Amino acid sequence: MVSVNTDHAGPDDLAALRAAFPDGEPLGWDAVRAFEAEHGIVLPEPYRTFVAEICDGSCTGPPDFGLEPLAELPDDWGDGRPERVPAQPFPLTEPWVWEDDPRPEEEIEALLGPVYDHGSIVLGTDGCGMYWHLVVTGPHRGHIWNISGEGAAPFGAEFGHTTAEAGFAGWVRHWAGGKPWYDK
Repeated sequence: MVSVNTDHAGPDDLAALRAAFPDGEPLGWDAVRAFEAEHGIVLPEPYRTFVAEICDGSCTGPPDFGLEPLAELPDDWGDGRPERVPAQPFPLTEPWVWEDDPRPEEEIEALLGPVYDHGSIVLGTDGCGMYWHLVVTGPHRGHIWNISGEGAAPFGAEFGHTTAEAGFAGWVRHWAGGKPWYDK
């Protein structure tokens, strides 16, 4: 797995993010630090600097229905779901198509909660139960994952199905370039 730099925001990444969201409303460093303290995490770069200095959510993508503000969830997330726990490690390190998994449904259901609710923040939705997550804890910290009703997969050229760079900046660059998510 290609490592994404989650500790330092590179100037090229920040320039690309500013270009993609020129009219963004940033959250500010105090609010970012308060969110991190409340949830027991440190957001991975360059997303951390993006939210603090460039843009905290946008009605334009990515994804198709817009980029969610840091502390919010998409409208179609649903009520009555378990509380999200970003400080718990994200449980996956490889794609998982649970609709094809031969295990009993009860066993799969028990494993799904952490996939949706642990170790990530939800960046937004493309509709139809397809959500984009930024992993904030665990081995895939800094990577983007697509989680849908059928399964979950990491985003980036190293994982297949796309020519995009891994990580938040690569995900935004790919979208800003007008490319379909899965262009391979």
